[in-house]
Amino acid sequence: MDSFDDIRPYYDDEAPEAYRRVMEDPRFQDAMRKCLPDYSIEDLKNDMAHYHSIDEVQANFIRRWIETFVNQYTTGYTFSGLENTSPDKAFLYIGNHRDITFDPAMLEFYFFIEKRKTSKIAVGDNLINAPVLGDVARLNKMILVKRSGTLREKLANSHQLAAYIQKSLFEEHESVWIAQRDGRTKDGHDFTKQGLLKMVTMGYEKELIPTLKKLNITPLTISYEYEPCDRLKAREMALSENGPYHKQPGEDFESIKTGIFSPKGHITMIVGTPIQKELDDIPAELNNNDKLYHVCQLIDKQIYQNYHLYPNNYIANDLMHQSERYAGFYTPEQKEQFVQYLNRKAVVQDVSREKMMHYLLRIYGTPVDNHYQNSGNN
Repeated sequence: MDSFDDIRPYYDDEAPEAYRRVMEDPRFQDAMRKCLPDYSIEDLKNDMAHYHSIDEVQANFIRRWIETFVNQYTTGYTFSGLENTSPDKAFLYIGNHRDITFDPAMLEFYFFIEKRKTSKIAVGDNLINAPVLGDVARLNKMILVKRSGTLREKLANSHQLAAYIQKSLFEEHESVWIAQRDGRTKDGHDFTKQGLLKMVTMGYEKELIPTLKKLNITPLTISYEYEPCDRLKAREMALSENGPYHKQPGEDFESIKTGIFSPKGHITMIVGTPIQKELDDIPAELNNNDKLYHVCQLIDKQIYQNYHLYPNNYIANDLMHQSERYAGFYTPEQKEQFVQYLNRKAVVQDVSREKMMHYLLRIYGTPVDNHYQNSGNN
C-alpha cells in the first residue's frame, strides 16, 4: 500500500473504475441533466471509452463542465501571467482563497485555454462528505487535506501532506495549487498563514531557503466583481463577535452550491512571478520562523498588488471610510446599483442590517487598502 493512498489523486489505471462508480450515482446523473442538458450519461460513457488518461478526461469533459458554469454564472474573465511559469517545470501555486470551488477551477480553466497540463489541488476532506464526491475529487487531481484528529494525528497528517506535495513537485514534476491559509477569507484580507509554509517545508528545516526555492512558489490572485457567498461570509463574521462560530451540518456543502451558482460578475486571475530571486534577500542569520515570516510577506505583496479592483471595491472602500477618495473610479449609477445590491444582501434573520452592512463593506472594501499599501501608492 502506498503511504499516500488515502490522500492522493487517482492514477490513470484507477480512473475507469472510479468513473464507472460516479456515472452510476443518481446524484451525479441528476447534476449532469441540470448542468449539461445537451450531454447525457450515455454520451459520457461513449467518450470515456476513447480516453486513456485523467488529463484527457479533464481536457474534454471537465473543461466542458467548467465552461458551462463560467458562461452561466459570470459575465466574463481575464487571465494573465501564466507566461511567468514554464510548462516544463512544476510550481507550487499559493493562491488567495475567495471561493471553495471557483478559485482552483478557474486556474484549471486557464490551463485548459493555454493547453497546459493541469495542476493538483489541495482540498479539505471536510468538503468530501459522500463517496461520490471523493471519487470526483480524486479524479480531478485533488489532494485530500485531513482536517480532523487529535494533536498527534494532525501532526502526522501534516507530515504526510508535506511529503506528498514534495513528491509531486520534486519527483513527479506536477504542479500543485494550495490556498494561502485554511478556509476562505471572510473579512477581505488575503494573507498567507505561516504554518502553511512550515508544513510544505517539513523535513527540510535545515535547508529552508534552498527548499523554498525548489518549491517554485508562485503567488496567485483571483478577484471577483461580486464575491461568492458574500452574505454567508458577512453573517458568519457577525455571529463570530460573540464567540467561535460553529458550522451547522451541511453548511460547507451549502457554501459550495452557493459559490458555484451565484452570479459573480467578472473574474480576474493573475499568476504572479515565482519568488526565487527575492528569497536571496532574506538575511541568513534569521531563525526559520522569521525567514518564513518574510516569505509570507513576499507572497502577500504580490497577491495584494495583483488584486484587480472593480468599481464595487472602490465604492465599498469609500462607504467604509465615509469618504469620496476613490469617486473617480466609479459612476453615481454604479454606486446606486451596488448599494442596492448590498441592501439586498444585508437582510438575514439572525443579524442586524447594520452589522451585515459593516462586514459586507469590509469584504469588498479592504482589498483597496491592501492593494495601495503594497503598491507604494497609498
